[in-house]
Amino acid sequence: MASQSLPLTYKGHPLRRKDNLIYYGTMAEKYIIMLQILSTKNVDGLEMADRVSVQLQLTDPDLKSRDRVVKKSEKDSLYAAMDVASVWLERALNSK
Repeated sequence: MASQSLPLTYKGHPLRRKDNLIYYGTMAEKYIIMLQILSTKNVDGLEMADRVSVQLQLTDPDLKSRDRVVKKSEKDSLYAAMDVASVWLERALNSK
C-alpha cells in the first residue's frame, strides 16, 4: 500500500519549501507569502534561521515579480516571520 503524504500546513494554509524559500498559502488564492531565509547560525549542531525576509505577494501571473509585492519585512527568526506571515495572509485573504 502506497503511503499518501499529507501536506505540511500552518494555521490552515499549506507550506512548501524549495532550498531557502518557503511559500505559505496556495496559488489558487489572491495572495501568498514568500519567506526567504537570508542567513543561518549554528545552535547546538542545528542550523537555525537568524534573518528571514517576509513578503506578501499577489499571485497574479501577469504582473512583474516586483509589482506582486504588497508588503515586506525582515525578522530575526523563522518563528517571528511565520507569526507575521500568518497575520498578513489572513488579513489579506479576508479583505476581499
